[in-house]
Amino acid sequence: MIRYRRPKQDDSTIIQLIESELVPLSSMDEKQILDIKKDLPKRLTNGVTLVASPYYEGDAVGFVHFMLHGDLLYIDMLAVAPAAQRKRWGNLLMVQAERFALSRGCKRSKVMVDTINTIGLTFYKKLGYTPTRIHPTSKIYELEKQLQV
Repeated sequence: MIRYRRPKQDDSTIIQLIESELVPLSSMDEKQILDIKKDLPKRLTNGVTLVASPYYEGDAVGFVHFMLHGDLLYIDMLAVAPAAQRKRWGNLLMVQAERFALSRGCKRSKVMVDTINTIGLTFYKKLGYTPTRIHPTSKIYELEKQLQV
């Protein structure tokens, strides 16, 4: 099931997923990563975080954090625990994020993926995202998708 984030229950798992699944794929230097880690609790309060869990009261096995900017859905972070990967949790999280955005008038979605994250890049392409540009200095692909009702 997909539910809204419960900070006291979910934040330690979300931060652990960021550190184990996202940080190793980042091309940022150590200082940038430390600054981001320090800012995570505040960052999670901006936007919406949905959590994947086997049942309503269960612990998180994955999450998506996103923000809405006018007609744009911006996917900030998505991660699923290794034991829960390839079980459609990532797809379900993205479907719910896109539905949420559509219900609030968004027409397109954007996500940034580190160039070394080939699994993430393949995942988003399968969901209909197409690369629009590469940011060579930060080594990040920018992908977009038109949202449809």
